[in-house]
Amino acid sequence: MMAGYQDIDFEGSGRRLRLETLIRLRWLAVAGQSITVIAVSLWLEFPLPLVPAAILIALLAAVNFFLTVRFAPAHRLTPPSALLLLAFDLCQLMALLFITGGLANPFAPLVCVPVIISSSLQPVRFSVVLGLLAVAGITALAFTPFPLPWFAGTLLVVPPILTAGFWFAIVCTTAFAAFYSYRVSQEATELSDALAATELILQREKHLSQLDGLAAAAAHELGTPLATISVVAREMERELGSDERFREDVQLLRSQSERCRDILRRLTTLSTEDEAHMRVLPLSSLMEEVMAPHREFGIALKLVENGDRASEPVGTRNPGILYGLGNLLENAVDHARAEVTVTVSHTPERVTIVIEDDGEGYATDILQRIGDPYVTKRQKDERAGGLGLGLFIAKTLLERSGARLTFGNRTGDQPGARVSVDWPRGRMEAKGAK
Repeated sequence: MMAGYQDIDFEGSGRRLRLETLIRLRWLAVAGQSITVIAVSLWLEFPLPLVPAAILIALLAAVNFFLTVRFAPAHRLTPPSALLLLAFDLCQLMALLFITGGLANPFAPLVCVPVIISSSLQPVRFSVVLGLLAVAGITALAFTPFPLPWFAGTLLVVPPILTAGFWFAIVCTTAFAAFYSYRVSQEATELSDALAATELILQREKHLSQLDGLAAAAAHELGTPLATISVVAREMERELGSDERFREDVQLLRSQSERCRDILRRLTTLSTEDEAHMRVLPLSSLMEEVMAPHREFGIALKLVENGDRASEPVGTRNPGILYGLGNLLENAVDHARAEVTVTVSHTPERVTIVIEDDGEGYATDILQRIGDPYVTKRQKDERAGGLGLGLFIAKTLLERSGARLTFGNRTGDQPGARVSVDWPRGRMEAKGAK
């Protein structure tokens, strides 16, 4: 059902870095580097290469100022452009660390920041390039000839084994933080795309429900001009009826105008008769509407009603509920061997719909992830999907209506999957429906 949404192109899903965001982060870096250099040089009075450090900081500020003037704040960077800017930031920071002690500098772990930014917003191949550049730079920092700024007359010597430990720790931190950022960003993007698809589906169902009103409006608007045409046609028939040149044409015009009026009259009658049905729907009618499209697939559909129809809830027609239950039933039909059973129960407090199939059921690990976007299998070895974005949308729409969904497998000797959808009766019943 949702095959068009199954294959998400995560790298091309519009996750471009906004230039204004990068500029603000860079100004923060300029301020932080400046404060640190001033504090170390003037407050702690450590010997520091002030001129090279000031040049590097000024270079970052100059490039940032140029970008601020040259581009609009809302400009979004292409992946190659973002890679160049993040690589420049990385090289500037590593150059500053190189002349101030290398890996012995307590600020050395900051080299992972550009890589983390890239991994959360850039395509994987660009992030890998930046990550390799970071590893090369971290390695170069391990061999810096510049000592760590320290108290005058004291040379702080870092043992090689400790330098190697610093290198390993920073590389591991960069790799772990980048991968974690990538996974979180990927899941957020998938969820955002899935929710957008959910809204599109819901709007489509609402539009289908509104077609009846559109038909009535069309009949009302077209009624007056067609009546005018009919009157004019009768007058023409009376005046030209004896003229053989126009008689057939005038009669055809009148008959076709009458035919149009009959069609519109039937549309208006249909709208009036079905208006209550389209607006208010008993639970039994709702289930019949949900089940009807799935009866022609060679799978037996069995409806079990636990309760008297005289006391069944009558609710407002909800496209989200219709689509959600229809998708759950479609999944059951797709995975059933021979039969799907739908059990409907209602009490003064609750309304419950249980959908069971006689297929293989859910694998244990899949049950823990049911409802996440793009979970596409019931069993590990199953190649064909059917429980991906469509199930996520169905679950989202039903939960919006107040339902609580429970996924599991049938108990006892009966194989197959079981889905329970449970509402408070007040959420399923329309006020004034009875």
